[in-house]
Amino acid sequence: MAQKPNIAIAYHSGFGHTDVLAEAVRAGAAEAGAEATLVRVDTINEEQWQTLDAADAIIFGSPTYMGSASGAFHAFAESTSKRWLTRAWQDKLGAGFTNAACKAGDKHSTLAYFATLAAQHGMNWLNLGLLPGWHTSSESENDLNRLGYFNGAAASTLADLPADGVHKADIATAEHLGARVAQHTAIVVAGRAALGV
Repeated sequence: MAQKPNIAIAYHSGFGHTDVLAEAVRAGAAEAGAEATLVRVDTINEEQWQTLDAADAIIFGSPTYMGSASGAFHAFAESTSKRWLTRAWQDKLGAGFTNAACKAGDKHSTLAYFATLAAQHGMNWLNLGLLPGWHTSSESENDLNRLGYFNGAAASTLADLPADGVHKADIATAEHLGARVAQHTAIVVAGRAALGV
């Protein structure tokens, strides 16, 4: 039996919206056959660091605040420097997701930041792999990738809505990201096993 891919979702959530997306990413990955674990980076402990180190793929997540990931996520990223130095995450797969109140909200900056963090660790970045939804008059806001992002999954939730106000299409897009990472990680894991590396 093929080894299940092991995926960790390293994320921060300020008001619960990104928690909803993280759970959707986890559910999508699990549905696609992966072992998927949520790791809150603002309360990370040594066991959770080991979870990240053992993962075949790490999916980064954060709300977008002031044009980038949250301060708590940045603090976590800086604390990965020892792993950067030892190349502990070299060749893992990476992906990312974010949420902001505005439709654009500079979410691209957060996704690009995640991709750069992954690149600094020698990880291989996976994009969303979807065409944009809701970009013609015949489409709707209920389409997957309704906001038209490519570097990862992006959500827009009005700032005055509670966590259960995250748009269903954004949740489905996050599930798609989790499944995509699981599928590609399974390919990499099987390839490494076949090659003995």
